[in-house]
Amino acid sequence: MESPGRLSASMSEDGRYRLLVEAITDYAIYMLDPTGIITSWNPGAQRFKGYAADEIIGQHFSRFYTAEDRATELPARALHTARNEGKFESEGWRVRKDGTRFWAYVVIDPITAPDGELIGFAKITRDLTERKAAEETLRQNQEQFRLLVQGVTDYAIYLLDPDGTVTNWNLGAQRIKGYAPDEIIGRHFSQFYTEEDRAAGLPQLALSTVQREGRFEREGWRVRKDGSRFWAHVVIDPIRRENGDLLGFAKITRDITERREAQETLERTREAFLQSQKMEAIGQLTGGVAHDFNNLLMAVLGSLELMRKRLPDDPKLRSLLDNAMQGAERGAALTKRMLTFARRQELKREPVDIQELVRGMSDLLQRTLGTSVTLETRFPLALPPVLADTNQLELAFLNLAVNARDAMPNGGEIIISARQETVALGEHNLKPGRYVRLRVNDTGAGMDSTTLRRATEPFFTTKQPGKGTGLGLSMVHGLAEQFGGRFALHSKLGEGTIAEVWLPAATVEASPAKVAVPEPKVENPPPLVVLAVDDDPLVLTNTAAMLEEFGHTCHAVSSAKQALEILESGVAIDLVITDQIMPHMTGLQLARIVRSKWPDVALVLATGYAEIEEDETVSVPRLAKPFTLAELAAQIRGMRLRPRNGGQVLQFRGNGSE
Repeated sequence: MESPGRLSASMSEDGRYRLLVEAITDYAIYMLDPTGIITSWNPGAQRFKGYAADEIIGQHFSRFYTAEDRATELPARALHTARNEGKFESEGWRVRKDGTRFWAYVVIDPITAPDGELIGFAKITRDLTERKAAEETLRQNQEQFRLLVQGVTDYAIYLLDPDGTVTNWNLGAQRIKGYAPDEIIGRHFSQFYTEEDRAAGLPQLALSTVQREGRFEREGWRVRKDGSRFWAHVVIDPIRRENGDLLGFAKITRDITERREAQETLERTREAFLQSQKMEAIGQLTGGVAHDFNNLLMAVLGSLELMRKRLPDDPKLRSLLDNAMQGAERGAALTKRMLTFARRQELKREPVDIQELVRGMSDLLQRTLGTSVTLETRFPLALPPVLADTNQLELAFLNLAVNARDAMPNGGEIIISARQETVALGEHNLKPGRYVRLRVNDTGAGMDSTTLRRATEPFFTTKQPGKGTGLGLSMVHGLAEQFGGRFALHSKLGEGTIAEVWLPAATVEASPAKVAVPEPKVENPPPLVVLAVDDDPLVLTNTAAMLEEFGHTCHAVSSAKQALEILESGVAIDLVITDQIMPHMTGLQLARIVRSKWPDVALVLATGYAEIEEDETVSVPRLAKPFTLAELAAQIRGMRLRPRNGGQVLQFRGNGSE
């Protein structure tokens, strides 16, 4: 029998345990008998399960389980596990008195007597609903983030371990780079870099930059699974633990190839626009200078011709005079090139057979190029004619061939070829239609990018002083533009140069064969009364002197207004020779008035410009400046002139017509 002191001490200890259990409110602590009947109930159990002690003691603990768990006999299995294994521990949904559910952490321990007999179970339950909700929210957020990352297809988003090995892979990465997850996870990310970048150590540099600076951002070429390249925007960020230890890297890659190409296209377009503005300004300047220079040459050439007729037959004087004439003629040729570049040279548009043109020039080209250069032509069996000026096109071919020769000082090969092309809308900066692409290809030294960019600028040349005017290629450029085509150069250092001239194909209708008829001998026209109009006094004096040399009577005036005053005064005029570009009224405007008021008066437009407005109401023969005595005489002979006495119209043969 236990002594009263020990019994009192035992009861005191039991009381302390009871007080401890009763004081706990965050845990449900209660006892079950061996069958699961509740035998005790603490305030913590009452707080979050909702039952008072007198409501639940004597009831089976299974009522705390959901209907689904009871259907699977989970309560019985829990007691069985605790009895046989010494403990049952789990988490799951439990039911309060009001029917609401809470997430519980449950521990059941068996209680046995000293002899090992099971006398019941101790059950501790904790309400983890808030933690469960937080975990569920976190899980949902993680799942949403995973779905978000996996759903992104415009960006490659993936993780790397600290060594740079790929540890996960989203759909965007698969779409952009071509690898499935099982093909790339576990491999080093450096395989996305080009061989040049790997050799330069760029992948390692990227990771070291991230660790040192906290971020790496760059653009560059990357390689897909199939070996093709794309221009990528790359961002790499470090992933660290709370203590700062490096876990790995987050890498985001975007394919911006299209954006880069669009930017490059925009830059090329802007550069081309600026270049066109510059060339237009140079063209305006060149055209204006050439026009004024033409007038000066007109006076020089005309005066020299008249002097030749009047000077005594002195060999020394004639030699000097011929030398002056040749210099003036070279100046005239130069102004024609300048006007062609400025697209103001008067051109004759007609169908030209390229093959026949080059074949007819072959001897001239070969003599010009010399024996160290081999000339080869490659033409298809059928090639449509082009719409161009034959003489100017010959000059363009000659310029291109000479430039090619000069690029091969030690000799080489020049290939002239042509082929038909069909241009669609938006292609090659040309209007849609059929074109003939002419190519002059040399095996010379080629040009660097700076020289290539400036090659068609007027007066730009890489030749030694005195060896070139710098107008050859610019003339070809202006010629092609004036005919509705384009001129392009392709060249690299050490790889030669290809010059391309695109010209519109001409549609030629069949016409009856012309029968050669002997031309009748025609005498020069009788003396005429001519009204010469030009705002440049040098040209006006020269023109009047030429006309008087032929025996014509000339009235020289410096404006269209003065010309109309003479006509209205009643002076009988047979022919009006007028300049085009004059203040207040152009030559064509003057011709329109003359044609309407004095229809019997013949008209000639003397100009070096091609930029003359079209007018269907009046057609005026043109005489290109600077003109010679012979050209002026031929122009007058070829016109229909009505004598002032009302007699028969005289037709004089020449190269001009109304």
